[in-house]
Amino acid sequence: MTVQIMNEQERKLAHQKLLSLAEVSEMTRIPENTLRYYRQKGEGPRFGKLGGRLVARESDVLAWIDAAFEDKSA
Repeated sequence: MTVQIMNEQERKLAHQKLLSLAEVSEMTRIPENTLRYYRQKGEGPRFGKLGGRLVARESDVLAWIDAAFEDKSA
């Protein structure tokens, strides 16, 4: 039996939940086309392509939402 030891980066990636564009749309209540527009302008949550499909890490979407609530005037 072989034991594989993962480094910190591999552990983080192993626990990342990936969300489809439709799931991000449902989570944020932002239409898919608006999310695509944000992606094109570099303004929305980070998306990547896996197997030709747009996906986002749940942690990136949550960070983007949190950033929207930060006090910009401080």
